[in-house]
This record gives sequence, structure tokens and C-alpha cells, in this order.
Amino acid sequence: MALTSAVLQKIDTWLNGNYDAATKDEIRQLQSQNQEDFLSDAFYRDLEFGTGGLRGVMGAGSNRMNRYTLGMATQGLCNYLLQQFSGQEIKVAVAHDSRNNSKEFARIAADIFSANGITVYLFEALRPTPELSFTIRELGCQSGCVVTASHNPKEYNGFKVYWNDGAQVVAPHDKNIIREVEAIHSVDEVKFQADESKVHIIGADIDAKYLAKVKELSINPAAIQRQHDLKIVYTPIHGTGITLVPQALAQLGFTNVHIVEKQATPDGNFPTVLSPNPEEKVAMQMALDQAKELDADIILATDPDADRVGIAVKNTAGEWVLVNGNQTAALLTYYLLSARKQAGKMTDKDFIVYTIVTSEVLGDIANSYGVKSYQTLTGFKYIAGLIRELEGKETYIGGGEESYGFMIGDFVRDKDAISACAMIAEMAAVAKDNGRTLYEEMTQMYATYGLYRESLISLTKKGQRGAEEIQEMMRDLRANPPATIAGSEVVELRDYQTGQIRDLRTGQEKPTGLETSNVLQFITADGSKISARPSGTEPKIKFYFSMKAPLASAADFEKGEQQLSERITAVIEDMQLK
Repeated sequence: MALTSAVLQKIDTWLNGNYDAATKDEIRQLQSQNQEDFLSDAFYRDLEFGTGGLRGVMGAGSNRMNRYTLGMATQGLCNYLLQQFSGQEIKVAVAHDSRNNSKEFARIAADIFSANGITVYLFEALRPTPELSFTIRELGCQSGCVVTASHNPKEYNGFKVYWNDGAQVVAPHDKNIIREVEAIHSVDEVKFQADESKVHIIGADIDAKYLAKVKELSINPAAIQRQHDLKIVYTPIHGTGITLVPQALAQLGFTNVHIVEKQATPDGNFPTVLSPNPEEKVAMQMALDQAKELDADIILATDPDADRVGIAVKNTAGEWVLVNGNQTAALLTYYLLSARKQAGKMTDKDFIVYTIVTSEVLGDIANSYGVKSYQTLTGFKYIAGLIRELEGKETYIGGGEESYGFMIGDFVRDKDAISACAMIAEMAAVAKDNGRTLYEEMTQMYATYGLYRESLISLTKKGQRGAEEIQEMMRDLRANPPATIAGSEVVELRDYQTGQIRDLRTGQEKPTGLETSNVLQFITADGSKISARPSGTEPKIKFYFSMKAPLASAADFEKGEQQLSERITAVIEDMQLK
């Protein structure tokens, strides 16, 4: 494709501007190879600084993650911090994951903060994202950032921004920071020259404080002592989890932890997997093979920045099965509440949180223990916001979302796979102490509360026309909501954009009580919940399905799951989601 004049002008700016020789050489090489499609994608726009920060493919260009796009984003953040905290010492914490260039990007960000007169606490080496969240509050920082692209493919990197409560930035700061970043029009406005006196290297001391907090979460240390040799297989999938998960497990008293050695070394190329995502079986295959060989009790896995946890357990036939994000969140909620009750730790101020697209079984569990439950929009920044709002009035116990994230206790304000790994291991030890497996605990839980089965599909609609199609789909679903879905009457419509919940049988309306968001939910007479949610960062629309049915006994779990999976397939066909 021929390059537009705007793209050519941007390329010219980069070739003649204040950019380093390696960057200019990369651009010239692409020109000499006539890589016009590649150049067009690299320069047709500026890499967008969204509400969570930056994320993009690494390389030269305005639409790529590199020292200059990162530099402009960091300078914009500095400008906002200097406005917000004028006249006081401003402190930030900076961390990075195992991805290619992450260490260099973290150092560049630290240099820019320091050049702007801001005190920087920079981790000596890679660290999990939840530890960065903890550090912000521990050191009294006004902000912080972590260089990570979570479990995206290896070509990607990113830059997530946090506020003084250790949570990712929310309104009004998110939009205000974006405005400041967009006001930076040239790399010449970026202060790259570090003030070394402002940069403080941190590491082991913070690790020890964070791990002490994780240890405090333990509810049943006696069971761990009795089951200390629980056979655990753990894989960090070449990420940051290796720095803290083995220590956290050892600190709780587990003595039989087997690390998947071929995935233990941090490596931004993720050489043993296609995608470093513990949600996918292929990423867990090495751990599954090792667990079979060792006849292990449980598998734990963390993604590259160690905020998401994946687990696998043996079913009643002795076969290894992956536990999905909804099931993990439900099990953790079930354990936290039952163990706290047994230990006499419950109070009437306790609460749990889950997002609007997460399994409703979490609310059922909380209700059965007389514990308050709240729902938020998708994303841990909303869970953190609720904790902030209720601080001093109510006590946060735990919360999660369907995409493999869970947070126990409030010393971290983002999803945390380190504390989740520790608590899952404790949960497995307690189950074993009672003569059961974690799989049996799960099936018994569903026999008690009813069987829930969740699924998700993403429809990708590329380009300008794709974006229009997604908007048309949402408009049509609002204007013409289905009367029935797969034979069950739609009884309630929840529209988070208008902020209204409508009972379709009585016509009565009530507010959602949440911020506005382009999400629609249909609740059917048989207890199903279908959610439609366009992605804010990708050309996708996501549909979440949650089906419920009674479960006569734990022995019927697999049969029941199969029946609910068939119901989900029928819903997808009925709604023509292809």
C-alpha cells in the first residue's frame, strides 16, 4: 500500500529529529526493504495512552512501544503529578516484568521522573505487578508504574500507571493524565537526563515486607503443618512469579514444591509457549506433564507479571483438569469465608466483591455466610475504588473476576497471583487434611449452591467498518432486546450505559448504582446471565455466558457441566453470535 502524506511526514520527523541512530537505522532498513505496510502501521497514528496506560508492539514508530513513546507518556504523567502535588515531595515506584526491553524501559521512566525532580524507588530487577501496588502504599508514593504487557504475545510491551492508593488510575485522574500526555507534541519536550540523586534502588527489604503480609493471610497454619508435604508443581511461565511464589509457599510451610525448570528462567521470548497465558492449556502443558510424572496434588501457574493465577487439579478419575477463573474465584471465596467462620475471625463488617461478568455463585456463597457482597464494573481498579470508598467502615476480605484475577486482603490494590497461590495451596492442604481433593471441594461447593457454568466468546471486527458493526450490534440489542433466549424468557435487562435495570415483566426500573459503561446484560427466567461488552482496547465485542442449574449431588458434576455447556451453545446459536 502507498504511504499517506501524514505517514511520510511522521517518518521524516523521526529521521531528522532528535532520535537515536539505532531507531533511524531501523526505519531506513524498512524503507530499503519496501516494507510499506509495516511502516504504515508503525506511523499512521500515535500509540494511544488509554485509561490504564500504554500497550503496543515494540519497535520504531509513533504507534510502537519504544523509548520515545514511553518517554512522552512518562513526561505527561510527570507534568500531571507536578500540578496535583505542587509544593510537596513527589515519590513514585517503578517496576518491570520479564519482557524484552522491560528493564531498559523501567530505567528510562525512572530517569524521566528524576529529571523532573521526582523521587524514584526503582526495583533492582524484575518484580510482580502486585508488589508494585504494595510498594506505592508502603513507601507513601503519589504514583507508580510497571512496565508490562501482562500475558500478551512476546512482541508487546506496555506501561501501567497507578495512583497513591496503589490502584490503577481511575476518574478523574485517568482522563486528566491522558490530556497531559496528548499535550506533549515532541520528544524534545521530554526530560531524559536523569538526576541520579533522586533514584533509589529497592528490592529485598520490600520483598520481605510484602511476603510478611502474604503470610498474615494464612487462616489455617496447623493444617499446612500437617500437610506440609503437599506435592505442588509451580510454573512462572518465564515471568516474575519466580521471584516471590516459591518464597511465599515456603514461608507458609510447604516443603514439597516442584518448579517447572524449563519455564523457571525469566525470558521475554517465552520460548516454551505460544502465549504465556495460564488460561490456555497449551501454556500449562509442561506443568501438566510434570504433575503426571510426580503424581502431584495441585498445579499452580502465574502469568508474566504474576497478577493472574491458573490452577489444575485431578478429578475423581485421576485425570488433570484446568480450573477456570470463575471456579477459582468461587473456591477462594468459599474457603476464605468458611475458614474465617471456623477460626472465629468473621465480623459483621466483612464484604467480598466480584465484577458484573463474574459468576453469581460468589454472591450466593457470601449470602449463605451472612457476608455482604458488592459487584463492580470489569477491572480491579473498580474493586480497589470500592475498597477505598468503604475504608474504615467495612472490611474487605477478597474479590475476583472471571479472567483469572483474585485479591485477598487490602494491602495490595490490584489482582495478586502471589497471595492467591499461597491461599490456593492452603486450601488444597486443608482439603487433603479432611481426606478430600480440591476437585472434590469444588464439586461439593456446586452441589451446595447450584451448578454454574460460564463461557466467553470474542467476536473480532477489524477496521473502521468493524468498529461500526460493533456499535450497530449494541444499538440493536438495546432497541430490540430478545424476548426469549434459547427458549427461556428474558425477565430483566441491565443497561450499564443508561445506568438502569428494567424488570421486563413489571416494567419497573431501578438504578445499577455503578459508573456508566457500554455493557448490556440479559437475565432469563432460568437464571442465565448473558452479557455483551465491547472491548475498550481491541476491535472486539465480548459475550459472557453464565448458566445455572440445580446439582443433585457432587457425583453429577461432570454430567451437569456438559448439559450447561450445551445450553451455552444453544444460546450462541439462538443469538446468531458468529
